[in-house]
Amino acid sequence: MLRLVENHSLPRTAAFFDLDKTVIAKSSTLTFSKSFYQGGLINRRAVLRTAYAQFVFLAGGADHDQMERMREYLSALCRGWNVQQVKEIVAETLHDLIDPIIYDEAASLIEQHHTAGRDVVIVSTSGAEVVEPIGELLGADRVVATRMVVGPDGCFTGEVEYYAYGPTKAEAVKELAESEGYDLERCYAYSDSFTDMPMLESVGHAHAVNPDRALRREALAREWPILDFHRPVRLKQRLPAPPRPALVAAAAVGAAAATAGLVWFATRRRAAAAS
Repeated sequence: MLRLVENHSLPRTAAFFDLDKTVIAKSSTLTFSKSFYQGGLINRRAVLRTAYAQFVFLAGGADHDQMERMREYLSALCRGWNVQQVKEIVAETLHDLIDPIIYDEAASLIEQHHTAGRDVVIVSTSGAEVVEPIGELLGADRVVATRMVVGPDGCFTGEVEYYAYGPTKAEAVKELAESEGYDLERCYAYSDSFTDMPMLESVGHAHAVNPDRALRREALAREWPILDFHRPVRLKQRLPAPPRPALVAAAAVGAAAATAGLVWFATRRRAAAAS
């Protein structure tokens, strides 16, 4: 059970959540493929290929090699996309596509961590243009996500500026701890994938959620709690949680920063807070 109240005389703490298959039931990026097709960003063949990728992801998760192939494919696919158009498509379809696939158990856990006085941080391999709005929908305090290079024309170049995957997730968590004063030994982390072992190992309270086979074996060996999330529910069907004042997006500033685990922080106030 989570402690109900954080002792504020001690260093701050946080709960770090992977997104896909941990908080939501599908891949956040692949879920928008039909919307990107309707917006003219991809063709029907790409829709079918992303549907197959979603099937593979849901059937057994994606291992390191599959994730690398998916990264290369999606990087090439989004080359030339107008960033503003992507953001508009995500904003228009977010509630229809993402709201119904949020795990009720994950939403409850996020609320419990907030009640206990902990920050909630979403750490996802998906792109920032997708993850940041989802993080805001969930009431997260911060987001770490993959960032693509944007050219002077406002379009993706197809190059990756920062890839939030594997060890770089753990580096981002440690950088956030230094910046925000988190005591990682008292922090929590949740993921479904063995590829997130570095992030899980960086905190004192690691949890496996709907784990793949490799992570399940590791969790059993380390006696980490294993959680089963299986009830997607619309947030509006739940009791409303108190609004969070801001969402902070965190990402590395470049290839060198990705290696060093340095992250930058850009505060984006919600419209309600700005008015």
